[in-house]
Amino acid sequence: MKKRIVSYMKYIDDILADENGAYDYEMLREEHMVQLDYFMHERLVHLLVTLTFALLAFGTFFILYLAFEPYLLLLLAAILVLLVPYIMHYFLLENGVQKMYRQYDALTQRVQGGKVYHISEQ
Repeated sequence: MKKRIVSYMKYIDDILADENGAYDYEMLREEHMVQLDYFMHERLVHLLVTLTFALLAFGTFFILYLAFEPYLLLLLAAILVLLVPYIMHYFLLENGVQKMYRQYDALTQRVQGGKVYHISEQ
């Protein structure tokens, strides 16, 4: 998924950087919205998975605090090992979708005949 979202954003950035290109911006904008919907759905799914693992981590820690059992320590470690990559992946999806919103705005401006000279990375 990381490779897909990064390569897609680069593809759109390259199109937006090409001031002289003869692109069908309306078609690109519609396709971009389809991709944006797909990544927003993916982001929601990963948010739910990340929250579930975070709640499992807190619950396991709380139970471990009340009654120390070595197997609970192993369970907590396993949950944390999975939680960290989920957080990193969600971070990529969240920032990617935010950037895709800006790209969509730039494509919309191109459809309306305006020129976009610089897309802010903020």
